[in-house]
Amino acid sequence: KTIQEKSDAIIKKENKKYGQLVGKELNDLKINLGNPTEDFINEIGNKVFLYKSKKYGIPCERKFEINQNNIIKSFTSSGCI
Repeated sequence: KTIQEKSDAIIKKENKKYGQLVGKELNDLKINLGNPTEDFINEIGNKVFLYKSKKYGIPCERKFEINQNNIIKSFTSSGCI
């Protein structure tokens, strides 16, 4: 239970920190995180920036979707501790 609580707290902190970038410009993302590990255009024509890293051997992926006006539309993360 304690591990789950710690994990939930880390996820909440992660979402709060990077979730604040939603609605901001692409330049704000690059200032905070630099250039992405990968980027591509998704099926609806938006840019997707992926930032991948590893901590304690656990892969972390942060994904940002950017619309055609270079505004961050959404953020998700997976495995980031």
